[in-house]
Amino acid sequence: MTVRNLLPTWSDWKPAVRAPGADLMAGVIVALVALPLALGFGISSGLGAAAGLATAVVAGALAAVFGGSRFQVSGPTGAMTVVLVPIVHQHGATGVLAVGLMAGVVLVVLAVAGVGRAVRYMPAPVIEGFTAGIAVVIALQQFPSALGIAHAEGDKVWQSAADAVRRFVDEPSIATPVTALVVAVVILIGGRFLPKLPFALVAVTIATIVTAVVDLDLTRIGTIPSGLPAPSLSFLHLNELGSLIGPALAVAALAALESLLSATAADSMCVGTRHNPDRELFGQGLANIAAPLFGGVPATGAIARTAVNVRSGARTRLAALTHAVLLAAIIYLAAPLVADIPVAALAGVLLATTVRMVETASLLTIARASRGDAIIMVVTFGVTVALDLVTAVAVGVGFAVVLALRSVAREARLEQVPLDESDHLAEEHELLRDHIVAYRIDGPLFFAAAHRFLLELAEVTDVKVVIVRMSKVSALDTTGALVLKDAITKLEHRHITVLLSGLRADHRHRLTAVGALPAGAEDSIFANTREAIDHARRYVPVSHTTAVGR
Repeated sequence: MTVRNLLPTWSDWKPAVRAPGADLMAGVIVALVALPLALGFGISSGLGAAAGLATAVVAGALAAVFGGSRFQVSGPTGAMTVVLVPIVHQHGATGVLAVGLMAGVVLVVLAVAGVGRAVRYMPAPVIEGFTAGIAVVIALQQFPSALGIAHAEGDKVWQSAADAVRRFVDEPSIATPVTALVVAVVILIGGRFLPKLPFALVAVTIATIVTAVVDLDLTRIGTIPSGLPAPSLSFLHLNELGSLIGPALAVAALAALESLLSATAADSMCVGTRHNPDRELFGQGLANIAAPLFGGVPATGAIARTAVNVRSGARTRLAALTHAVLLAAIIYLAAPLVADIPVAALAGVLLATTVRMVETASLLTIARASRGDAIIMVVTFGVTVALDLVTAVAVGVGFAVVLALRSVAREARLEQVPLDESDHLAEEHELLRDHIVAYRIDGPLFFAAAHRFLLELAEVTDVKVVIVRMSKVSALDTTGALVLKDAITKLEHRHITVLLSGLRADHRHRLTAVGALPAGAEDSIFANTREAIDHARRYVPVSHTTAVGR
């Protein structure tokens, strides 16, 4: 993949120039939805509302121009805040900005290397499991703000949520949780009946006005600069970078995964569209390199905002770019108004977002599909909530791989079969009397399946010739080749001639490499089973003692 193939082209923008109306309107709608989310996720990340807005503007604009999807809307997301919170605790705000920049570089490298297409191999139970887990984690993150607890303690999000509940019970205050609850209910009910209206913005605006008029003692967002925050990387020492490599790789992995999944979801919502996964990684990489330079947090493609963009009639990248420009205008022109928004109202927005994130029908479908898929989904969900998202994905994929290998291994079979398609029983008995028996290997011959039946092959008795039919072997790895070598060696040690038929060229190459071909290789390999039978009858001593074979 060359960098030139990852750069924007005129064809990306030609439709927008000809008919910009639909995209401009969609961009306005997305901006109204994105504003409270950007503020909320910025606060949840630990860097503040201004960081969330800066991310939505800078990352949103660059990803719109350079990304691989014409519908993708990028910015701060709940999944990313889950990963950022422990980084803030360990390395501070400066560390988060450095991690974002390093993750951006990693994403650009992945794009150039052509890794973007790998996301299509992500198992559905893993995706649903960590999506549900993220929703729970985001909801738990809102407990302190929704309950009016300033500094809840705990290394894990569920620990801080439990501490917030405990402290609230000791000193309850009704105004803050009611504000969060009312905002969440208005968004959920309003969105159900009038999905195209930006109820999040409406609810937050009403909550801000009410708290100001009634003079409720609620925590406000605070000062937001009238402009993008200044860069904050000057205090980072080079000797600190080593400890940030691990978090940067985790952030890059999450940014790649969430962005590509969001772009895939956008494709499924529109007929005849298909994103470029490597270009999407490139655009997200540039966005994450630039966002920290303006005080922003790491960004990803946001599936909720992307879905709103598609449903609002977006046709080109102009819609996502319009959303970023409008948010920038809000920062410069309405920062004082935004600063008066109660934190509890934003907590309500995010609580409503978590409810919408969980697709109950998809979870039930996967749970009913098979016990293995249900286990993968539950394990991924549990690890996401208890530990972190990246670990959850690794564990979930690991479980999926193990179960997949187990399933494939069960498909592999070794059985004694008729030696020709006519299945002449008399001929079979005659061959057995000549101490000739054939086995057919069906399916993949790899490490998960090889030992189970090839060791049985080595135990056959009362035969002079064993013909191993290899034409139905779909895959052969080194372990399978070595186990086959062991079986052949044991048979030959007992003076049993082994012949192979239907051996593919690539399989023969692997068997040759590990020394697994029978003695006298050229005289022991045949194009088909009939030739192997004729050879066995001509050159192998015949006895008329009844043979017993498997």
